[in-house]
Amino acid sequence: MSSEHTIATVVGGGVIGLSVAWRAAAAGWPVRLLDPEPVRGGASWLAGGMLAPVTEAWPGEEDVLRLGEESLRRWPQFARDLSAAGIDPGLAGHGTIVLAFDSADAGHLEILAGHLRSLGRAVESLTSREARRLAPGIGAVRGGLHVPGDLAVDNRKLLTALAEAGAQQGVEFRRERLASLDDVPGPVVLAAGAWTGQLHPSLAQAVRPLKGEILRLRPRRGCLPPPPHTVRAIVEGRPIYLVPRADGELVLGATQYEAGFDQAVTARGVRELLEGAERILPGITEYELVETAAGLRAGSRDALPYVGEVGEGVYVATGHHRNGLLMAPVTADAVLAWLAGEAPPAEIAAASPARLEKERV
Repeated sequence: MSSEHTIATVVGGGVIGLSVAWRAAAAGWPVRLLDPEPVRGGASWLAGGMLAPVTEAWPGEEDVLRLGEESLRRWPQFARDLSAAGIDPGLAGHGTIVLAFDSADAGHLEILAGHLRSLGRAVESLTSREARRLAPGIGAVRGGLHVPGDLAVDNRKLLTALAEAGAQQGVEFRRERLASLDDVPGPVVLAAGAWTGQLHPSLAQAVRPLKGEILRLRPRRGCLPPPPHTVRAIVEGRPIYLVPRADGELVLGATQYEAGFDQAVTARGVRELLEGAERILPGITEYELVETAAGLRAGSRDALPYVGEVGEGVYVATGHHRNGLLMAPVTADAVLAWLAGEAPPAEIAAASPARLEKERV
């Protein structure tokens, strides 16, 4: 396809849609982005910002790990290009510490560590004393893992940067919903997160919303500051994460459960997050609670996103689950390659929506 006259339409103003729109516009495509509330309206605005394919890895999900690691390799240049447009996306290279609260949680981490080492990934086991040295202020834990290669990004700075960079390249933002694919000329990219399943029949049963609550806290005078690293923990089988921000805030998340499109913050969700965080970082009870929110991640059937063509000139980029921010660079590069008639990154092949047809056979 040629970008000379054809308008490319991107549906969705979260991190995936904004990344695709910016990259396509920078490559010379006239781009129109449709979203009733871009930037702030979706799950990306509520994300923790972890770029952590290794600590998200689990046996049986090797394709997810490979795709995540390929995108992680692209992140530093992606961030530099955004910074060149005038806004720093807040990329941080402080690594991740994964902690276990009790013996059962420690067993979970042993499985994860063994799996990662079998794949040749760098991971360091920590005693409880070593973990406290890396993350001052944490409580009594059984041990942990240190993954130095993980990155993190300030999701709100990132989304603001993507929107500004897109606008500089001429992206036309329309605050509206897509009514029908029949009304869209030229190529269209469906990147509306959990709502993408409503936009194309092949995705109707394949994409589902996964609700997650998230809290933002700030230490008050006299409190210990947040740990310098991203801290992931398993507390009695439930995962939590604590991601420090450069401005001193701490992002705490995230619950995850099936609740349809309900986005209400529940008392149960807030309680579970605070109780889990207190066991890992006791001083958090004196922090100021500055925000509670709930968002809807786009889940797929097999932990891989759906990225590829679902009809002539119709591309999908959704189902990234917890990995939307992480996989934004490789997803945008893949879509741009298809638009240009070029070969996409090899790792994206596993995410092809063509696998949905195989499931129906």
